[in-house]
Amino acid sequence: MSKKSQAIIFVGMPGSGKSSCVEYLKKKGFPVLYFGGIVLDEVKKRGLELNEDNEKSVREDLRAKEGKGVLALKIIAEAENLFTKGYRYVIIDGLYSWTEYKIFKEMLEERAIIIGVIAPRAVRHQRLANRAVRPFKEKDAEQRDYDEIEGVEKGGPIANADYYLANETNLDELEKDLDKLLSEIGVSIGQLI
Repeated sequence: MSKKSQAIIFVGMPGSGKSSCVEYLKKKGFPVLYFGGIVLDEVKKRGLELNEDNEKSVREDLRAKEGKGVLALKIIAEAENLFTKGYRYVIIDGLYSWTEYKIFKEMLEERAIIIGVIAPRAVRHQRLANRAVRPFKEKDAEQRDYDEIEGVEKGGPIANADYYLANETNLDELEKDLDKLLSEIGVSIGQLI
């Protein structure tokens, strides 16, 4: 990896807007890697139906068998491949655990830029209830929060993010705030490669 290459890693609770940030940057031409993509590929490989329960089960099984940092190590390997192809930035969606956070910071050092996307719990849960794909009932949203905080220790990476985006209003505002943040930290669309 060249010293100029950087991984921009998004973390946030369900419904915070992290995936919206990632999709926005993907449309602008940034290459994107998804933690969830690794899990989905493994679900398919095992011949299981794609659903929340199977994804959770496979994610937990991978971590139990290959270590808590397995997904971060796989993502870093994919990022390194993109960096060797000349990409300056790689966007990563789905940092979950404290272990993964530490792996990114240890292996990529200052090249790992972690952005925490935050929103009030009630706002997040309303978004989850209204989403088109896999909407959550309140009890499901609450359980997902607990699973991510207690089960995979997602609070640590959010608390230690390098930068934060507050997402309390709408998608247009989030995108404007993301553009402003990226400009402030020196990330330019013109420097993709």
